[in-house]
Order: sequence, then C-alpha cells, then structure tokens
Amino acid sequence: MKQFIGTERPWLSLYGKRVRPVAPFGSMSSRPFHDPALIHRSLPDELIYEVFARADPYSLGRAACVCRKWRYTIRNPSLWQNACLRAWQLSGASENYKIVTSMYDCSWRKMWTHRPRVRFDGLYVSRNTYVRVGVAEWKVTNPVHLVCYYRYIRFYPNGRLLYKVSSQRVKEAAKCMHLRASKPDCVYKGEYRLAEDQVEAAILYPGVRLTLLRIRARVRGTVVGANNRVDLLRLVTTGVNESEIKNHSGGLLGFVEGWTEDETHDPDVPAISHSRGLSPCVFVPFNEADTSVLNLPVDKMDYYVPG
Repeated sequence: MKQFIGTERPWLSLYGKRVRPVAPFGSMSSRPFHDPALIHRSLPDELIYEVFARADPYSLGRAACVCRKWRYTIRNPSLWQNACLRAWQLSGASENYKIVTSMYDCSWRKMWTHRPRVRFDGLYVSRNTYVRVGVAEWKVTNPVHLVCYYRYIRFYPNGRLLYKVSSQRVKEAAKCMHLRASKPDCVYKGEYRLAEDQVEAAILYPGVRLTLLRIRARVRGTVVGANNRVDLLRLVTTGVNESEIKNHSGGLLGFVEGWTEDETHDPDVPAISHSRGLSPCVFVPFNEADTSVLNLPVDKMDYYVPG
C-alpha cells in the first residue's frame, strides 16, 4: 500500500528551491558557485541558449518567469534581434538597424516591446452581430433573429494575409486558415503593408466579376507590447478590370496605390464603403482557439466588447 501512496516524482529534482542569479559577464566576484538545480548542472549555458533560440518570443517571455538564470539568459540581445528581424522583414535588415539605433537605444528587446507590429501566432477575429426580422407566424408574433458572423484575418511575415468572413466559430475557422485551404473554405489571399501602426491591405475576390477589397486598419494593444487589437478603419469593395490586373507586374498593393476611395475600374461593380461590421479585431492565439470566449453562442453572449 505504501508503494502506491508514496509515488515518486523524479522530475521535481530538476529544479532547485534556491536558484541564485547568474553572475553577469565581467563580474569581479571570485566566490565559487554551485547551482542546486539539476537542469542547470546537466546543460551548459550554450545549450540552454540554443533551446531558447528555437522558441517564439512569447514563450521566451513565459520562460523568463521561471527563474533568474533563465531571465538573464533570455535577455541576450541576439534572441530579440532574430525576433525583430523576422517580424519586420518587409522593412529590410538595414532599415531595422537604423530604427533600433535611432529610436530604441540599440535595444532589440525594447524595439520588440514598443514598436507596433502584427502577430503571426494566431488570428485576428472581429465578432459582429445584427438583428434580422423573421417571418410572422399567425399574425400574432413578429420574431427577430440575432445573427452573428466573424471576420478572420491571419498575417504572415512575408507580407501575405488570409481573410475569411463566416459564421463559423473560432475553433472551427482556425483549422482552415492556412495557405493550403480548399476552395469550399472560402479563404481569400491578399497582401498587406505595415507603416508605423497603420495597416493597408488588399484582397482579390475571384469570380465572374473580380472584386477588390481594400482594408485600412490600426494596430494597438491593451498593454504595452501586446498588439492584440486591430481597429478596422475602412473597408471598401470596388471593381477591377481583369486585363489591367493581369498586365500589372507588381502586387495588389502596387496596383491600387494612388486610388481614391470611390474609384472603380469596372462600371458594373461600383465602389462601396462599408460602415457596418467594423468591430475591432481581437487576437486569438492558435493554442487558445478552442477555449476562446468568442466561441460562445449568441444566447450566452449577445454582444462582445473587445476593449
């Protein structure tokens, strides 16, 4: 009986109860230091750094809360330099070096925290609701329906994005928001450009008559460095000439550059500026798609205030 009650937990010995911080480089202290944590005695600092170099920045932030040695290791500038160069790769390496030098005191970690950016490890979700009048029954009741639909946006580091408007909940839509999505998934591809906190995007709807969706948005965060909100400032659908877009060698953003808001290149498809369905987008990481509060039906959450 004692064998089953006192179950051994060997993994508890991996972490010491008193883990002292690592002496900084160039420290004058000559006192010998013995680290009680087994994981620190087994792995040299070089291997711990290689493990952290393969983690995403948000995992690094969580790992920095484990112990002081990990926190000092994660403050290595090269870890945050790689993250910044990947997040703003459209700006180019030379431009990023100029920005970190002139605006962020040569601190890549400070640049990662304070410079506006879009996130790539999840979806930006806009939950919209409206009331639709139903069919009267026996001329006694006049029912109404509360309709809920979502806008999904996924950004990629290379300037591409995916866009989807659907009534599917987050946990269902997250499974098809990838570049290999099939045609029935109704996931459309586009391009975006980030300048400061402003996002310019263009998505081409295929069909008998090509329609172009132009989006202007603003990135913000509920806390410093979160970048977990995207405010939709303008949504404009306009017609395009198929021969013009085929002969254009650049991307979609270059094709629509300089267009006015009401400009259209197809007289059968006028330019329409949408004023509804512009609820702010909330960022949902992929690992939280199944448990997000946005999955609640309208009978449990009729309206959502993103904040």
